[in-house]
Amino acid sequence: MQTNSDAEGTRRLARLVPSALSHVSRVLSGTFRRPARSGLRPPRPDLSESVSPVTRTAAGTAAGTVAGTVAGSGARRGLLKRRRKRSTVDRLRRSTVFSLLVGLFVAWAGFTLRFGATPGMTPVFLVIVDLSGMAAFSVLYMRMIRAAVAGTEAMREIVVSGLLVLVMLLVLDGELWSLGLLTAAWSSGAALLLNRAGTVAASVGAAAVGLLLVPPGSFGPIPEPGPPIVAYLVMAAFLPWANRFQLWFWKVVRSAEAGKEAMTRLAVTEERLRFSRDLHDLVGHSLSAIAIKSEVAVKLSGIDAERATTEMEEVRGLAREALKEIRTAVRGYRTVDLDAELRSMTAVLEADGVRCTLETPGERIPEELATLLAWVVREGTTNVLRHSSATRCRITIVLRDGAAVLEMTNDGVSAADGRGGTGLAGLSERVAAAGGVLTAGAGRAGAGEFRLRATVPLEGER
Repeated sequence: MQTNSDAEGTRRLARLVPSALSHVSRVLSGTFRRPARSGLRPPRPDLSESVSPVTRTAAGTAAGTVAGTVAGSGARRGLLKRRRKRSTVDRLRRSTVFSLLVGLFVAWAGFTLRFGATPGMTPVFLVIVDLSGMAAFSVLYMRMIRAAVAGTEAMREIVVSGLLVLVMLLVLDGELWSLGLLTAAWSSGAALLLNRAGTVAASVGAAAVGLLLVPPGSFGPIPEPGPPIVAYLVMAAFLPWANRFQLWFWKVVRSAEAGKEAMTRLAVTEERLRFSRDLHDLVGHSLSAIAIKSEVAVKLSGIDAERATTEMEEVRGLAREALKEIRTAVRGYRTVDLDAELRSMTAVLEADGVRCTLETPGERIPEELATLLAWVVREGTTNVLRHSSATRCRITIVLRDGAAVLEMTNDGVSAADGRGGTGLAGLSERVAAAGGVLTAGAGRAGAGEFRLRATVPLEGER
């Protein structure tokens, strides 16, 4: 009776192994084909009570380790993503839009000069017509700027705004320095969406139309060459090319940023594929052997219970070995390169407008200690970005008296800097576990500085 019960338990456990392996394969496949967006939530297999508590505890520990690693990486990516929203590129885009509005300012300046140069009271009807025309031109000009910055087409806006300017020149009265400035403003907006030849044609045509159709006023029936005419021609020729240069500079920066993001995505993809290959090389053979031996155990369970039990014992040994290899791999991937972390965090700080100074020792730092210092640098950088308005940050690492001393000093100290957050508390515990001391507080007296210092003994001094 006891033999039948053991055989039945062996058969049940052997049937669960292929199901569990299939589930692991699906989880790994989903993890390495695309990055998870909503966290690590794989469906749970329907395991029976035949699995021992020790096995379930070991599996839970490994799953928690992997999930913690993925969650930590996701939190860091989220922080960098939030910082990119306020990056230099975004500020440059806004400043580019404002600088491209110079043509619109010129048009409104001419509109104001028209009423200042007109003697007597201007009829209300003409004021309404002027304001309506300028409002329509402003909307079209803004649409041209938006299309130019976004890299889209807006030929309809160019044509409609050009016709509107032509109608205003033909219908309304004004001088060269009033309505004539509309032509220069239009050419500066059209140049953003035209090629070089089109820009030359728009500039020359707009200047000619301004000279021919606008009544010259004080310049006489036929405009003669003079300072006002020369200044107008220079403005009509300069504005379009100034706008084109500003737009070209924005496109160069945008292309560089897009290339950097593409390189980042490529690096993440390569790292994901490398991790997938390493994991396959580590546990691929063990998982295949487990699958085969579990199938053999299922077939032997009704014929030879003793051999089936032997096969399942081997399956258990292979599973424990695979779990050990996975844990070893995960611990290895938790190792952080200090030099790479320093370069990365320095780039993040400088992208946020913080001038960074870095001083490192020439001697080699032990790997375990370097990983700990890298975590200190990461947490210190996070505090600078989140809790201060620093403009300068100094990072120094020195080896003295048998210990490594890392200091991060910034000039963005605030009233809230004296309170330790959960990040610094956890980091302090990690440093203390290595026999070191972590301190955070004001720097030099009266300098308005905040200093984060970690002192950790070298391996031989612990």
